[in-house]
Amino acid sequence: MGGAAHFAGVGKQEVGMLVSQILKNKAGGVITIDPQASLRDAVELLAARRIGALVISPDGKRVAGILSERDIVRELGKRGTECLDDKVEQLMTRQIYGCAPTDAADQVLRIMTDRRFRHMPVMEEGEMIGLISIGDVVAARLSELEHEKEALTGMIMGY
Repeated sequence: MGGAAHFAGVGKQEVGMLVSQILKNKAGGVITIDPQASLRDAVELLAARRIGALVISPDGKRVAGILSERDIVRELGKRGTECLDDKVEQLMTRQIYGCAPTDAADQVLRIMTDRRFRHMPVMEEGEMIGLISIGDVVAARLSELEHEKEALTGMIMGY
């Protein structure tokens, strides 16, 4: 990953959901944009795909940064629409935290919450294989809790 990249490296978990399981439930691939694209291009892509962030990548595999709706709104608030002609690489977040498919979802959720970001690239052998959002992780955790509740209810009721 480009810039000051960090790898979560939260480790494997014996029980519970893994990042790889979350990725299996996601449709489509990761939407990326070239670092030289304009902010205007990024805004149009975000709107067209109805997503909240783009991975900035020169080749679709290496992560140079992430550009979120919040980044764009913050810059528009500071400078107005003149920023729409800037290159996305000028505004992207460069300090990126990534995770591995074998990382525990609850640990990834903790990192995202503690560090206050909402999107995390999933990396394998130095290449991005997916992107998860905090919403993806929360939904997976809620599903996991529902299954646990059903299993416990079944045990108590003698099913």
